[in-house]
Amino acid sequence: MLAYYGLFALQHRGQESAGIVSSGAEGGTFRSHKGMGLVSQVFRPENLEKLSGNRAIGHVRYSTTGSSNLKNAQPFVVDTARGQLAIAHNGNLTNAAALRSELEQKGSIFQTTVDSEIVLHLLAQPSGGGGGLAALRQLEGAFSIVLMGENEVIGFRDPNGFRPLCLGLLDGAYVLASESCAFDLIHAEFLRELEPGEVVIIDRDGLRSEWPFPRKRNAFCIFEYVYFARPDSNIGGRNVSMARIEMGRELARLHPVDADLVVPVPDSGIFAALGFAEQSGIPYYPAFVRNHYIGRTFIQPTQIIRDFNVRVKLNLIRSAVEGKRVVVVDDSIVRGTTARSRVVNLRENGATEVHMRISCPPHKHACHYGIDFPDPAKLLANQCTPDEIRRYLGADSIGYLNTEGMVRATGQSASQFCMACFNGDYPVPFDEKFDKLIMEKRRERARLLETPADRLL
Repeated sequence: MLAYYGLFALQHRGQESAGIVSSGAEGGTFRSHKGMGLVSQVFRPENLEKLSGNRAIGHVRYSTTGSSNLKNAQPFVVDTARGQLAIAHNGNLTNAAALRSELEQKGSIFQTTVDSEIVLHLLAQPSGGGGGLAALRQLEGAFSIVLMGENEVIGFRDPNGFRPLCLGLLDGAYVLASESCAFDLIHAEFLRELEPGEVVIIDRDGLRSEWPFPRKRNAFCIFEYVYFARPDSNIGGRNVSMARIEMGRELARLHPVDADLVVPVPDSGIFAALGFAEQSGIPYYPAFVRNHYIGRTFIQPTQIIRDFNVRVKLNLIRSAVEGKRVVVVDDSIVRGTTARSRVVNLRENGATEVHMRISCPPHKHACHYGIDFPDPAKLLANQCTPDEIRRYLGADSIGYLNTEGMVRATGQSASQFCMACFNGDYPVPFDEKFDKLIMEKRRERARLLETPADRLL
């Protein structure tokens, strides 16, 4: 049940599918349940009863490699010569296609089109053939991973530390989660974040750390602070909500405006808007009312779903904005779909001026490390100047936070972060042909090249 509650706390990190794998004893059979949808939709009391045990791992999926379908839902479970193994993965392997080709040439048979399965195949190899922890050195890119074996639970982060992974303690037992907010829900003590490149092994003897990776520069994804992480989580010794409030203050200093009202776009714009209002002295009012039964539009798998959700996600309190000069504070503009609809809505409800303020720099580059920023050709800021964006949105003015202010708000130095989506400086090389459907496209190309005899054999 603890894994189930933990997934509720992490639902914001993925809304396409959910799953839990559990085991009741060392060497015992793994039990698994997965499904498409939210945690509350996937699990019923009868499912949870079958998942009883003394250890478990869970996952909520936000697809960045592989299609959104049940086959690709995690955690994955495999039986190997070394025992049962289950995996839950957050991130993207940038060398996934090359690793998969190499493994297939050695006889590996894959059941999914996600990069996470590659890790299982590498670990399943005999130790003399490069399996075990030594196999992890072949991985490149972003990966915060939790593994469950028959006698242990293992957690590890890539040597750049792109994605978060935390360690906690509950009634003398260690727990792992992507964010500290999951520990709050289950009343676990937050101990620390795993270090980049660290592997923690939890078994009957307690906890120990291994360091199989070569040292690399830190490259934590700064967009976790801007949008992705929950505001009640702590990352890098800084509470996320406090960082976002400071981003709002920085934004107000950088792009002041004469207005009557500061209105946040909920939920991710709330804390930046609070900071903007405090710094500017303009009254804060939550004029957009969110329908909480609609998920996060940014992380939906298709544009059709995003467009629908944008229309039904927020409703406006007309009496709050009518006849007012409004500053709208949002965390980001990616494709522009949401932002444009907000400006139109404000105009229709009588706002005399609409000023957009964005608490991060313009997104101009795709992410290859675990966030589904699209092809750069679909990124609004990569195609338009700020003034062209303002005109496209129908706003009276627009202002983005700069990189310096965004970094200052975190209380850390720029050298600790990956900001590739803003500046194009990619810490880890990647396949130029990479996109989230690279495995499906690769399979289709292979199928087209097959002869009838190949198919029979």
